[in-house]
Amino acid sequence: MSSSDSGTHKLWGGRFAGGPSPLLDAINRSIGTDFRLWPHDIRLSRAWALALGEAGVLTREEAEQLRAGLDRVGVRLAEGAQPVATDEDIHTMIDRLLHEEAGTVASKLHTGRSRNDQVATASRLWTIDACHKLDAAIRELQQALLTQATSIADAILPAYTHLQRAQPVSGAHWLLSHFWPLERDRTRLANAARGAATLPLGSGAIAGSAFPVNRELIRNELGFHAISPNSIDATGDRDFVAETLFVSTMTAVHCSRIAEDLIIYGSSEFGFVRFGDGFSTGSSMMPQKRNPDVFELARGGGARVLGDLVSLLGTIKGLPSGYSKDLQDDKRALFNAIDLLHLVLPAMAGAISELRFDRARMRAAVSSAMMATDLADYLVKKGATFREAHGAVGSLVRQAEEAGIEMTELPTEAFAQAHVLFGADARDALGAEASLAARNIAGGTGPEAVRAQLAQAAAALAAPALA
Repeated sequence: MSSSDSGTHKLWGGRFAGGPSPLLDAINRSIGTDFRLWPHDIRLSRAWALALGEAGVLTREEAEQLRAGLDRVGVRLAEGAQPVATDEDIHTMIDRLLHEEAGTVASKLHTGRSRNDQVATASRLWTIDACHKLDAAIRELQQALLTQATSIADAILPAYTHLQRAQPVSGAHWLLSHFWPLERDRTRLANAARGAATLPLGSGAIAGSAFPVNRELIRNELGFHAISPNSIDATGDRDFVAETLFVSTMTAVHCSRIAEDLIIYGSSEFGFVRFGDGFSTGSSMMPQKRNPDVFELARGGGARVLGDLVSLLGTIKGLPSGYSKDLQDDKRALFNAIDLLHLVLPAMAGAISELRFDRARMRAAVSSAMMATDLADYLVKKGATFREAHGAVGSLVRQAEEAGIEMTELPTEAFAQAHVLFGADARDALGAEASLAARNIAGGTGPEAVRAQLAQAAAALAAPALA
């Protein structure tokens, strides 16, 4: 009696005298994870039935019966059909439902293929689809950043190195510093999608199918860009999962860095930004609290996605060639990471859209000492070397700090004593607006450069989405 005839619809078991232990079933059963692969498993199975028909392994009528039956199975699953106890994975469940819909011809569908190349194909199709959806979610976050950047293009705030006030920048320049890492993520995501678009179906368990199926026909039917050149590699390859997880990790890291800036800037000590009611929470004890939970959860999410990447890399680094059951866990890591990003990205986009910036507080945080570099540049333009300019301005910074005053409040004699090239106009170099105006170089924070950067960012979002 075959396993299908026994009522279990297991795709294996004929060589065993007895059934598996319930403990094996418990650890082996993956349908709780891989159920979401069903649309892709049906697509690849329809393509396989077509190829078997074209190869003469099935009659054209049988191939069409299988394709029509698979369509009906798809309808049932879309309408909410659920697994039963004997469905160890989604492939087994679809096989069971196909027998119900198409009859005994369903037993011919698995001819020449293995669950190894089947699951690899379904996983790649899911990953390609996930990359497209993730790209759209990243674009929404970028749009929120661009909209806010446009609204505060003329605001001035400190930029920080080592979390110490460094130099003044425009508000747009700061916000767009978070836009471009996400744009790089989108480029990496497109590369990951292309990496996933290699067809493994037809590789069998490890040595290739013994039936003359036309893999080019299958490739075209499923929309893959290429055909795997080696059947051993095709069934054991999870590079595409690792690459997608790496992109996901980088995206989560970039979200975490945005969150960190906003958490700091939203604190009472900084007060540069106020969080909207729709994306803030309160305290169960302190009525005055407004907590940036979205950003804190996004920051924590970066660690979770990193854990998924490390888990997957740790799994595949020690495996021999070909397929091993360890690879069943690749989907848990991948699905966890993508699911989390689909929570984090929209929430961050919404929270950023509700932000309100305190321009006065931002501007007040800019001190004259932050223009020390501009003052050194002033001397360089007068003919001094930068090294001696650096030393002269450093002495003025020290004098202002010791006196507890702004550098603009230092007496004229102090400038003259610091360097002979300081003129009556030296204090003009200590203005924040002048500092920005001097930096209209491409990629700088000058007003013209920022306008160009805003246009670049808008063009990036107007470009076609992930192809």
